[in-house]
Order: sequence, then C-alpha cells, then structure tokens
Amino acid sequence: MLYIGEGFHGDGPHAAHINVLLGPQSVLATAFATAAASPTAGHVPFQVVLKPNVPVKPATLFIAKAGLKHSMHELMTWGPAQLGVAAGITQALLDGTLPEDSAQWLAIALVWVDSAATGKELVYHNNLHAMGLAVRRALDPHWPNRNTLTEALATLGNPFFTPAR
Repeated sequence: MLYIGEGFHGDGPHAAHINVLLGPQSVLATAFATAAASPTAGHVPFQVVLKPNVPVKPATLFIAKAGLKHSMHELMTWGPAQLGVAAGITQALLDGTLPEDSAQWLAIALVWVDSAATGKELVYHNNLHAMGLAVRRALDPHWPNRNTLTEALATLGNPFFTPAR
C-alpha cells in the first residue's frame, strides 16, 4: 500500500512544506530509483542522512520542490532542511508512528525551501515538524475527515494566495 501525507509548519521564508510518499519497497522502488536517477536543473534528488554514512530508515529520497537559486538556498536545502526531514522520519520510526517493519520501506519527501530562507535553526525545526506531521497524516486513514475538508473549503487559502470571498 502507498501512503501519502502532507505537512506544513512555520511561516514566512522559513516555513516548511513537505509531501511524503511512504510504502513497501515493492510499491515505491521504481519511483524511488527513477527519481534518484533523473535529476534536473535545480532539482537534485539525494538520499537523506542523519550524518555522513548514517542514512535514515526507511530509506528516504529528498526532492526539492523549489529550484535551487543560489548558494544560500542550496545550503538551506542540503543542510537544515535535509536534517529536519532526516530527524522527522527517524523520530517517526523510533517512536512507533511508523510500523516496525517500515524500516524496510522507502520514502520520497518532496520538500519546499524558500529561496529567501536564512535562518538555519528555523528551517531545521520547521522541516522536522512538517515531516513528522506528514508521516502521521500519511498513516491516518481518516485524515482529512469530512469535517476538516468542509472547514478548509470554507476558508481555503495558502501562504501564496487566498481567494476573495
């Protein structure tokens, strides 16, 4: 089974928005390998690690949703955002949010990092929380429920656009 989740945490240029795909290798292996082998300008997929030589479990591929624009944007993406994703998925495995057998799963994290971000600690903590939220939501078959959808539709909007009512 493929699990899909979304998490948003923080505000301004340091906010984190993550979409995550989780599941057994039999479900995600082709997508994982294809994405890893298909970089494009500004979007270089890479394996998430807690530190050099210590990859996370489940193996997680980080894909930047925003094209990398300059050296600070690259630093924020490959440094604190990547570590936040690493810590978030590792915490989910260790605290039992992810099932025990999920260490053998794969994950693909689609991560937005604003090119104006400069606060390393904020980027790290927001990605940590957004990843944890995305994983919890992916595994919750009742998220979002009808009441949440109804409320969201009545007040829809995002940090980039809110339609006139």
